[in-house]
Amino acid sequence: MKLFSTPFLILILSVGFTLQITAQDRLLGKIDFPNSGEETAQADFIEGMKFLHNFEYEDAARAFQRAREIDPGFVMAHYGEAKSHNHPIWFQQNRQAAMDVLTRLGETVEARQAMAVTQREKDILMSVEVLYGNTAESEGKSKEERDDLYMEFMAELHEKYPEDHEITAFYGLSILGSAHEGRDYGTYMKAAAELFDVWNENPDHPGAAHYIIHSFDDPVHAPLGLPMAKAYSKIAPAAAHAQHMTSHIFLALGMWEETIDANIVARDVQQSRQKELDEQATVCGHYTWWLEYGYLQEGKIDEAENVLNVCMERIKGEPTGSEEWHFSIMRGHYIVDTENWEVADTWALESNTSNLNHLFTTAFAAVQRGNIDQARQSLDAMMDLPQSEERKIQINQVESLLLIEKGSQQEGLALLKEAVMAESELPIDFGPPTILKPSYELLGDVFLELGQYQEALEAYEKQLVRTPERRRSLLGKDQAQGMILSN
Repeated sequence: MKLFSTPFLILILSVGFTLQITAQDRLLGKIDFPNSGEETAQADFIEGMKFLHNFEYEDAARAFQRAREIDPGFVMAHYGEAKSHNHPIWFQQNRQAAMDVLTRLGETVEARQAMAVTQREKDILMSVEVLYGNTAESEGKSKEERDDLYMEFMAELHEKYPEDHEITAFYGLSILGSAHEGRDYGTYMKAAAELFDVWNENPDHPGAAHYIIHSFDDPVHAPLGLPMAKAYSKIAPAAAHAQHMTSHIFLALGMWEETIDANIVARDVQQSRQKELDEQATVCGHYTWWLEYGYLQEGKIDEAENVLNVCMERIKGEPTGSEEWHFSIMRGHYIVDTENWEVADTWALESNTSNLNHLFTTAFAAVQRGNIDQARQSLDAMMDLPQSEERKIQINQVESLLLIEKGSQQEGLALLKEAVMAESELPIDFGPPTILKPSYELLGDVFLELGQYQEALEAYEKQLVRTPERRRSLLGKDQAQGMILSN
């Protein structure tokens, strides 16, 4: 059963954007943030805070700027805009842009503190001073060190203001932003435990729903995030990221129809907003990547191909680096998941030839077609790229297949098992696999071809733990089971 009606939501949103929704009317959730700003600037400020919770950072900055234009001394609007330049989950920060905002309020920490009217505002403002390295403790520290100091400061604020939902929500987010080494279940569960207090008291709070989803978006914990995923699209229908975020839970549970619907809405809301702002529509980005992957897992190959073709048309122009990266991984998923090896040449672009995903897909498809020279050429190019664990795994995958192809079966299997062990030690992806051919699945494919059906079955089952309901692993598992039963 679908969780929401996609056409209905798109209709409501497209109508809303056509009418140029005002700050008071935009549907982004419900929060309460007492402050000393002028009454006439409140709508823009609150909209900025809601956009901030929904990770719509550019819209948040614009809203805070409007609030500052109305009330130039609006301390919390400066705080909010400065905060829009820190993206904890993505581990991104533009300190200079944030400092440009803060120095408009005052040249020093002391001057800025003097502008704040209440102690709560002084404390909240001080949190970004810690975040951006402006205090004695945080000055000169690395971003990672400042993230940790900021989290500790937010913990103190939470203890001081335990009933303040905004402080609690941002404290929970700061915990998630401290996971510098990758997904750590203990860290993520600690964040969720704090955020549930806000969720239970205000189930329409966009930050509570959003950050809890991030806490639970892995196959083990995703069932705990399903209530938030079902609710979040309705909490903030005007935020494209909110529509997409629901699919973090759906994808982790292998709920492909819901994943598709969520990213159709996210894409259309994003494009509607871009049209409102007279910006170029994003046709080759995060939401279209997840949408294409959902189509592939649902077996809707034509729909997946259409998404990829639209993306490729953009790439033929003057694409951004982000667009090129998304095209390369979407191309990879399409070719690997459909096993349509011949189209690798059709979707090969010179501008992507130094991209790991592009090179891996070309090499992998070449091996499957028996074009060993092309496979080795792409493999050599992969070896020239900067080192990473993902690169090493994908190189080992291709090398293992080449060894098996030339008859060195045991050597090839040993190398492939190294790739399997290396990938199994990586944190589980929240989203489509970034290693385009999951290693356990590839091991299952190889065992299946070698007639080792029990080993193949076990490999596919292990892959399905990491990527529930993944279509290619399910097909392999069914084939292995069938061969076991027939022998």
